[in-house]
Amino acid sequence: MGRSTRSYHAEIPRRLPAVALLLLLAGAAAGCKTTTASNEATGALAMATPARSDAEWRSAADAWGQRYRANPNDAATAIQYAQALRALGQRAQAVAVLERASIQNPQNMELLGAYGRALADVGHYQQALDVLNRAHTPDRPDWRILSVQGAVLDQMGRHEDAQRYYGTALRMVPDEPSVLSNLGLSYALSKDLVRAELTLRRAAARAPNDPRVRQNLALVLGLQGRFADAEAIARADLPPDEATANVAFLRQMIAQQQQQNAAQARGRR
Repeated sequence: MGRSTRSYHAEIPRRLPAVALLLLLAGAAAGCKTTTASNEATGALAMATPARSDAEWRSAADAWGQRYRANPNDAATAIQYAQALRALGQRAQAVAVLERASIQNPQNMELLGAYGRALADVGHYQQALDVLNRAHTPDRPDWRILSVQGAVLDQMGRHEDAQRYYGTALRMVPDEPSVLSNLGLSYALSKDLVRAELTLRRAAARAPNDPRVRQNLALVLGLQGRFADAEAIARADLPPDEATANVAFLRQMIAQQQQQNAAQARGRR
């Protein structure tokens, strides 16, 4: 089976607060002490699924579920069924579906890529990396898998390693916006907000119709305290009241984090 041409992209939810929580917990705001983010927060860096309504995903899950039950070892069916399950929040079941199929199809690169991504969704990061390492080979590297591996490493707090993976991917596909977007988030997680902004502006220039990239950029601008700029960009994809609420939430989180840092500093004196 040929590899999918679908791009693996750090998933940016419609609302900013989940991503803001991830970045703040990871110490992206200036002066923050790095801590470990929860699995729920790090889910903001999970790889994206195509945009469909819940009803469409439920219909897809029903249809692919029937095919899967008829032939659970078929790789293509397992991939499609697991994707629908992930979109519906049934991530553990998606892992089980892909695990079973991968046992029967251990050389199917596309299946291994989907399985590794699903493992990352449920927080099994090291296992995800092990599987993703088998989803391509040194002589035939896949830039999409490299980007997924970078996203997993970012979730593990290994931002320098993640950035090396993104760099390798970008040497294969220069200025690929999905990789640039992931790299921009990685810089933000490692508290290099200036480089994060520059990288995300490059991504936005090359993917002007991708709202996920713009919301990443809005987030990074907000983390720099440039709330008016962040809101202006967020309004391109969100209703005005929602964009305003998101930026206000981000402002509040940054202020709370700064207060906590100040209190910790006083306690150490």
